[in-house]
Amino acid sequence: MTPSPTPPASQPAAAAHPFEALTPDLVLDALEAVGLRGDGRLTALSSYENRVYQVHLEDGTAVVAKFYRPGRWSDAQIQEEHDFAAELMADDIPAIGPLALQPAGRETAGTLHHFGGFAFSVSPRRGGRPPELDDGEVLEWIGRFLARIHTVGARKPFVQRPALDVQTFAVEPMQWLLAHQMVPLDVQTLWAERCQQAIDLIAARADMAGANGQNKTNSSGIRQLRLHGDCHPGNILWTPTDAAASAGPGPHFVDLDDARTGPAVQDLWMLLSGDRQQQTRQLGLLVDGYEQFREFDRAELALIEPLRTLRLIHYSAWLARRWSDPTFPVNFPWFGSSDYWKGQIQMLEDQIEAMDHDPLVV
Repeated sequence: MTPSPTPPASQPAAAAHPFEALTPDLVLDALEAVGLRGDGRLTALSSYENRVYQVHLEDGTAVVAKFYRPGRWSDAQIQEEHDFAAELMADDIPAIGPLALQPAGRETAGTLHHFGGFAFSVSPRRGGRPPELDDGEVLEWIGRFLARIHTVGARKPFVQRPALDVQTFAVEPMQWLLAHQMVPLDVQTLWAERCQQAIDLIAARADMAGANGQNKTNSSGIRQLRLHGDCHPGNILWTPTDAAASAGPGPHFVDLDDARTGPAVQDLWMLLSGDRQQQTRQLGLLVDGYEQFREFDRAELALIEPLRTLRLIHYSAWLARRWSDPTFPVNFPWFGSSDYWKGQIQMLEDQIEAMDHDPLVV
């Protein structure tokens, strides 16, 4: 087997990763600095991009502390995420955003804090389970809340956070992977050809680059708005209707870390699975719920496969760029081999074929 890729020269494998300094003591000290005293119980939650911990407090409650990956977002971009979450919660939309806390010596409360070289936020803990996406009522319910999220998202544009477009999600990642020799030579030429072929199809069919990240329509008439951005089932907590939970029954949307500007369908397509017939049924139920609150532009259905392809290309670059983080080689040991890239070539070929087919219709 070809060995996994080594990090680029700017991130040597021997260098300590910033997250190695994020010890349990530092996490507890950071919370104490914003007035929250932990009782010593701390559990790392599943997260690769950032570091997220459930922390039990001395008063018997628990919170979730999120420490942002250094260098990924600016403070202004993180604050814009927090402000978007606050807008959603103000409209009684079940998004889980950070708490406003006032550290000692600070004149006002805020949601973004700094300690030990890390930016962090603290959110209330909410329980829940993955949504049952084969349940029509669940899909309609999620569709209704997505429409409400998008109604808020359409009110004004993001200023600091970027757009979802072909340049940043496909062209630049492809160029970076090739420039840093992350693709083995035996498959590099074919992967690059298929990648470029897919990018050309996206550009021709979807015009993903329009609107310059603003809350406008792009040149193909698709409206751009503020999105959750990463609305897969793992970012929806479902509370059963018969549960006695403070958050209330139904879906609760978490992790706005990837919030950005894009088309509304970006927040729907990751909830689809199975064959074309199954996806058509699922999409129809989501849209039925969605249109109880907001019109859905059927022209956006042509973007589903281009968006899926963008995510496929971006994902490989994301893994490669994070390889100096010790958690990545441990959790993704299969990444970087010739077999991995051969699989990517096959998936790109499948996506090229999918983009040549008629889009889903609901």
